[in-house]
Amino acid sequence: MTEVFFYIFAATVIAGGLGVVLLRNIVYSALTLIASLMGVAGIYILLSVEFLALVQVLIYGGAVMVLILFALMLTRTRELKDNLDGDQKPLAAVAALALLGSFIAAITQTTWPRDVNQITTVPFNDIGNALFERWAVPFEIASGVLLVALVGAIIIAMQEEGER
Repeated sequence: MTEVFFYIFAATVIAGGLGVVLLRNIVYSALTLIASLMGVAGIYILLSVEFLALVQVLIYGGAVMVLILFALMLTRTRELKDNLDGDQKPLAAVAALALLGSFIAAITQTTWPRDVNQITTVPFNDIGNALFERWAVPFEIASGVLLVALVGAIIIAMQEEGER
């Protein structure tokens, strides 16, 4: 039964990744990225790493995607009259196939050190202490930088709207 859920989550991740790359609408691409990230969270749950699944949903699925959607809404892509497709599609396809081949080779030739059925336990007290004692200042600095960037983007967008 677990294997069925793994294939469902893996298909969600792959379909979401393809949607990010192949969809022409940027907002739809961002939404398929959310679907892909939720599939990764599902795989984390299957691996019994619930903390990483929660972090995946809250930080990547929530905060980072909200930031990306704000950035997309503040840019005016409708004003671009040029075709955004370049002549580099064949080169990108070759690079993607080479990367896929290297991933497949790495996965098939790696000897995994642990038993598949072994459950990993996470000491939540140690994680909480590390987050709130050791990494509290860098976390707050990163959140401040993201907040300043978001406010700056809003101010720049408002000034450009007022110039018309």
